[in-house]
Amino acid sequence: MTEKDFESKTDLLKLDEAPEVVSLRKCQLVVLEGPDKNKKMTLNKNLTSIGKRENNDLLLSDKTVSRNHLEIEYTSDSFLLKDMGSTNGTYLNGSKVKEAYLAPGDTIKIGNTLLEFVAFDEKVSIEPSTKEIFGAMAGKSRKMRQIFAILEKIAPTHATVIIEGETGTGKDLVARAIHEHSTRRAHPYFVFDCSGVAPNLIESELFGHEKGAFTGAIRSRSGVFEAAKGGTVFLDEIGELGLDLQPKLLRALESREIRRVGANTPTRIDVRVISATNRNLKKEIVAGRFREDLYYRMSVVKILLPPLRERTEDIPLIVQKLLTDSKFNKTATGVKVTRVEDDALKLLMRYPWPGNVRELANVMERACSFVEGNTIARSHLDFIFAEMGDTEEGTDRMKIDADLPFKEAKQKIVEVFEKEYLEDLLKRHNHNLSKAAREAKVDRKHIRNLLKKYGIPTKGEF
Repeated sequence: MTEKDFESKTDLLKLDEAPEVVSLRKCQLVVLEGPDKNKKMTLNKNLTSIGKRENNDLLLSDKTVSRNHLEIEYTSDSFLLKDMGSTNGTYLNGSKVKEAYLAPGDTIKIGNTLLEFVAFDEKVSIEPSTKEIFGAMAGKSRKMRQIFAILEKIAPTHATVIIEGETGTGKDLVARAIHEHSTRRAHPYFVFDCSGVAPNLIESELFGHEKGAFTGAIRSRSGVFEAAKGGTVFLDEIGELGLDLQPKLLRALESREIRRVGANTPTRIDVRVISATNRNLKKEIVAGRFREDLYYRMSVVKILLPPLRERTEDIPLIVQKLLTDSKFNKTATGVKVTRVEDDALKLLMRYPWPGNVRELANVMERACSFVEGNTIARSHLDFIFAEMGDTEEGTDRMKIDADLPFKEAKQKIVEVFEKEYLEDLLKRHNHNLSKAAREAKVDRKHIRNLLKKYGIPTKGEF
């Protein structure tokens, strides 16, 4: 990494499930055979030289090795081996090479010396951030502040990042926050949903195509990797990428160049790649559905987002941020809803949130559309959860008539809400209109007009 907080630019970061512990992935060369057997060297420089000349970073005593035999260059999370015109050549996994990218487990034969390229994880502790906001994310829990601390350090680097977590945990927010806190923030940010494009079109969408490359290709077109020049590409649902395209993506990440469909020559690219998945990619690897070498290349930094049910103490902060930032809570005169009652917050914190933060945002949006005043009460949420079928007394989910104009469809839902809300409100207060109006924080006269509108019978004290 380029940050001074890390001892080496080649330390690769991975957030473990235990929030206090982070693994720094380090890379080494280990001499397996030859006069210098068992000698090791950590690759902690942009350029590492190897040979028998005294000023080499890895000095070898093997007489069959050239004075300046090879170099290993670190760039964009990749290690590029380059033979420097050696006498006896450089062999990678048994094949003679001039240049090649390294992967863990590769063996390098130079003269009578055999080296192995090794990656290992070193556990270190990183203190949680003091901030409770990072980008569009909010959280005061230790887990989230731990993630914020990682993001603060890796965002300014060029590290490739993979974000794992359940649907709705905010993986897209993490990706955008990384871009906005990086040196690439003035350049494009492209989102590509691997599950949202037909499999036969993904290669063209990612890498572009030449005119006539396939039926319908009436003109040449650049893909996402070219269009995002200097910026960031966010590959959402990377676990959905087919096995036939995974090697091409791997080559793009390693060589920093792509080949358009139908093109004969490659095109250099300058992008940072962030990916996300709700799948367990290690299980996908075991099942043969995802390449291990691609996973290694994409998980230079691995971030696991916890589900909302594991960080319920963050819910009040998230709710307040939603009310402050969200377009659904603003009118021509400013913010509509400014507070949530304590009982309502307690209900939000007890709910298991299978849809995570995305589901919470949807519930808040619906609550804001129903509230007449500036406060969300427990009764508003009770209605919404009952409508969703998530309470013991829940009803079937309300059907939305999409054939109606927006205002009419919304009005129908609001009317159902008002009628059921008032019936429940009066029942709980034994039809005492004054008490009902006080709880609902609505004028008693307005309550009476609504009862009349919906033909709800009244009795008791008026």
